[in-house]
Amino acid sequence: MAARRKANRILAAVLIPLTLLTLAGMAMLWPSGSKEGISLANPYAAAPGVTFDTGTIQSVVTENCMQGASQQGQSQQGQNQQGSGDQAQGRQSQQGSDCTFAFTEPDKGGSPVKVVINPDVAKSHGVKPGDQIRYLNLSNAPGASAAQGSPAFIFVDFVRTLPIVLLALLYAAVVIAVARWRGLRALVGLVGAYFVLASFMLPGLVEGKPPLLLALVGSTVIMIGVLYFAHGFSARTSTALLGTMFGLGITALLAAWATGAANLAGVGSHDATTLVNTSANISISGVILCGLIISGLGVLNDVTITQSSAVWELYELAPGSSARKLFTSAMRIGRDHIASTVYTIAFAYAGAALPILIIVMLYDRPLADTLTSAELSEEVIRTLVGSIGLVLAIPVTTLIAVLVVKATGVRAGAEAAAPAVESKRPGRTPADSANGNGSHTIVDDVEDTGALAAAALEGRSRRSAAGEDGGFPTRRGRRAERG
Repeated sequence: MAARRKANRILAAVLIPLTLLTLAGMAMLWPSGSKEGISLANPYAAAPGVTFDTGTIQSVVTENCMQGASQQGQSQQGQNQQGSGDQAQGRQSQQGSDCTFAFTEPDKGGSPVKVVINPDVAKSHGVKPGDQIRYLNLSNAPGASAAQGSPAFIFVDFVRTLPIVLLALLYAAVVIAVARWRGLRALVGLVGAYFVLASFMLPGLVEGKPPLLLALVGSTVIMIGVLYFAHGFSARTSTALLGTMFGLGITALLAAWATGAANLAGVGSHDATTLVNTSANISISGVILCGLIISGLGVLNDVTITQSSAVWELYELAPGSSARKLFTSAMRIGRDHIASTVYTIAFAYAGAALPILIIVMLYDRPLADTLTSAELSEEVIRTLVGSIGLVLAIPVTTLIAVLVVKATGVRAGAEAAAPAVESKRPGRTPADSANGNGSHTIVDDVEDTGALAAAALEGRSRRSAAGEDGGFPTRRGRRAERG
């Protein structure tokens, strides 16, 4: 405990000024929330008389597009001129192509309506009875009664509330069941992280705040909150936070350079084009820069907290190990982590960009042109920048953790008895242990600590059996006394 308190004081002297500086930067960059000058048409804003309704599909049919639309319009208008309607439908059926219609029962009640399904949805995924959908209701729109041959109910999207809620509950249950209280705190910290993203970083980008400072300040605030809230205030957590800040700095510098050097302008993206036309303050290159930094937060936090915990566990198992041996042992774990996380990032980005990869593959272009194209260059640079940042963060975090644990100057009480144990091993002397000479390794320290622990337990069991530890004598001790 004395070692942990001293380590916390050392780390606090570094982290408290950095935290205060970060909070001051956050206060200076905090967005005003004004949306003046922003012109963006909401695709889910309905015109007068038009509503977005939900319902459950009862049956699915494939009919002639013009015939289905005509039947739908006639049912809404309540026409009874069957003869003329049949003639009109006969003429339209010869001109139109086949479309998919879903008879849907509205959730608000009423008779089933005939919803026309988008051709791309019908071809790629399709609809089936039992699906819940959201559709556009044009039956009450002005001029709808005069619109002959046009559908009155148009498919918009599927209703995915139930499966997403079930998955979220399952995820929370699994995390809490395995990680328990720490898992619950991590979930709450994740909610706080998204609050910082939605209330600080995104509005700041819309208002034209400096993207590099915005990403650095916002990411640092997120990491401070998430790490301490999930893992508690400890020297391990503070060490991981310092390593994370270093990795963020490296990632930010590389992202700032790569965005300009590779001319990442977001050209060709539909979303980027929408943002450019939305406001003159939004910089697409700034949005890309901010995204490059944010995308590496999760895996960066993963490797730093793992390395910090590894160093502290190794130190507690072998407190007599030198700083060099402790660093070497921890880096063996770090190298394994590097090997796994590098392709983890690459596959994560490849999975997110799978449709683009398929399209580019079908172009049958050379590999070099494909990787440097406008469609893939941003993903490639995001992978490289994030990987460099996390790889460099591992040795830095390990070094900081080693320096902190060795700077405590507190050795375990078991070291006092270490010479007695070491003298039993051939070629080992107490002087070797004190000076760090000979074949003294971390493995030796672990074995010595285990031997000491076993001896202590054996002595305690003997004292307990005889009642020497101040407690009540055991049955075995009473039999020994009587004998």
